[in-house]
Order: sequence, then C-alpha cells, then structure tokens
Amino acid sequence: MATKRSIFEDVGTNEKPKETPKGGLIEKGRGGARKGIRAWLIVIFALVMAMIAVGGLTRLTDSGLSITEWKPVMGALPPMTAADWQVAFEKYQQTPEYRLQNEGMTLSEFKPLFLWEWGHRNLGRVIGLVWFLGYVRFAVAKKIPTGWHKRLIFIGALGGLQGAIGWWMVSSGLTGDRLDVASYRLAIHLGLAFIILGFIAWYVFLLGRTEPELMQARRAKDAKLFGMSTGMLHFAFLQILLGALVAGIDAGRGYTDWPLMGGQVLPPDPFYIEPLWRNFFENPALVQFLHRMAGYLLFIYGIVTWLKGRKSANRATASAFTLMAAVLFLQVILGITTLVHGAPLALGLAHQVGAVALFVAISRARFLSQYPQPQSVRSV
Repeated sequence: MATKRSIFEDVGTNEKPKETPKGGLIEKGRGGARKGIRAWLIVIFALVMAMIAVGGLTRLTDSGLSITEWKPVMGALPPMTAADWQVAFEKYQQTPEYRLQNEGMTLSEFKPLFLWEWGHRNLGRVIGLVWFLGYVRFAVAKKIPTGWHKRLIFIGALGGLQGAIGWWMVSSGLTGDRLDVASYRLAIHLGLAFIILGFIAWYVFLLGRTEPELMQARRAKDAKLFGMSTGMLHFAFLQILLGALVAGIDAGRGYTDWPLMGGQVLPPDPFYIEPLWRNFFENPALVQFLHRMAGYLLFIYGIVTWLKGRKSANRATASAFTLMAAVLFLQVILGITTLVHGAPLALGLAHQVGAVALFVAISRARFLSQYPQPQSVRSV
C-alpha cells in the first residue's frame, strides 16, 4: 500500500535532471565561429577596398603597363639590383605606351610607375594569402557553420579569377598600338572587384545574426522594398562599369563643362568610329555622355526608392534607405566636382571610393529589407 506523501515534499528528488542540449559554436549568437569568420571577412573586405583604391591610383598615374610579365609567385619581389631594374625598364621600352607616349623616359622616372603596379599586384597576393590562411584555420578547427564552406570557397575562387582577369586586362596594352589597356577589360576587372565586395558585404551582414534570428526576420520581409533595392544595386553596378569605361580611355577629361557637353546636350560626333558598336567603348565623348545620363537616372531612381524606403515601419530599415540616399547625393556632387576639375588624382580616387560606399549602402538597405531588425512595439 502506497504511503501518503506530504504536499510539501519535493517530487522527483531522486531523478537526475535532464541536461539542456548544448548548441554548437555556430549557434552562440554573435560569438563563436560566426563572430570570428565575420571579423575575418571584414578584414578581407577592407583589403579589397584598398585594392580598388590602389588600382584606381595605378590607372590614374598610368602605371598599369609598367610590369610586362605575369609571375604570380616570383613577381612578389621587386628588382633587387641595378641590372634587374635595367632589364625591367628595357622590357617596358618595348611596349606601345613607351614608344607612342613616354619615349625618352629615364629609369628614375620609370621606377615610381613600376612600384605602383608592383604594390597593386602584391596587395592582391596579400588578399589571397589572408583568405587562404583564414579558411584553412577555420576549416581545420571545424568552426565553419553548416552551409558556409561553399560560400567561403566561392569568395576565394572569385579572387583567383580576378588575378587572371587582371593579367588579361594588362596584356591588352602590351601589343599593337594601344596607349592603355582595353577599356572593356578594365570594366570587367573593376566589375568583378565590386561583385566580390558585394558578396563579402552580404556574408558579413548574414553572420551578424544567428540562423534562427535570420529565419524569424525573413518572415517580415518587405518584398517591394527588396525588389526596388535589388534594382538599385544592379543599376549602380551598371554605372560603375560605365565609370570604368570612362577611366579606361580618360573620357572624364574631354568635356569638363556641366550640365552641357561642348555647349550642347549630345556631344559632337558621338558616332564617328566604325563599326558603330565601338563608339560605346572607345568614343570618349559618347562614353562620358552615357555615364552622365546613367548617373541622372540612377539618382532619380534612388530618390524614388528612398521615398518608399523611408516609410518602412521598421526604423532600422528606414534609416538604411536614408543613409543610402545621402551617400547617393554626395556621390553625385563628387562626380560633378571631379568632372569640372578635369578628374585630378585626388578627386578621381575619392569618386571611386564613393562608389564603394554607395554600393555597400545599397547592399545594407537591401539586406534589411529582406531581414528586418527586430524592434519592440514601442519603437514602431
């Protein structure tokens, strides 16, 4: 017969308490592997951004064709002796740029050009090394979250492809009668750099929250805003490609009056090159005109997107679109200022860095459209 138990007696005191399941490192909020990988990607992002800036300086200083060989490993060291410098200079003297533009240049004048391009290439090597060491470290420690191996390898693969495209671009200016690299190859090279930046930024945003938080946030996705910001991102990317074409043929220095070009809306002789399609890549007047028109349209579309985004019920999302609009406005002002001053080195570089800031601002607004930040009812 069962004995009576006091109502004050603890129940189940002899049973072992069940252990609370412990999540892995990838589920510890912002800590663990997600935090470490996020920090690593931020470092790579900063390096790629610096690479774009150095690449812009290399182009603006006409240094890109100073190294006539592609040696991914042995090229990490600059010429070490006077004889080595002389050999590098003699190879440069065989290029069209030297024969048609820089004939008579001295070795002392050549060295700064060489070192700019050497620094640009070495920074690329540093980026590759940082990616490789970081990936191996996290992979060996088994701290890469589920589903992230392919994403991180994808970033490394894009970086390797970028190196090959860089040489493909440089090689276009080493033969024939070109004074510079092919502008469309320069556009592809810069475009891929922004694609890499875009993916890294998106991954950084994703790693800022746990997977459960992202799944919860996606339920509140603003599909309309996400679509508009996606269009904004693609439009900005097109404008960046047009900007690369402008830089590739020095089209920004041909017409420095604004808002007209040579006193008229459409510049003189916009289609003088045959066949017709070459004008869209090699005619400085037409390329600058297209860059201007695309800038106006991007600004208008950006304002429309901002007017929609600022009405978002989520305050963080609305603020992100306001920031995007502010960066867009500053970039337009900077672009006009760069133009009317004939694209000097400092302004040209600032305009290129401004494009990076705008691209990231749009990406952030787009991310928060898909994954709104949680907010209390009082903050609405």
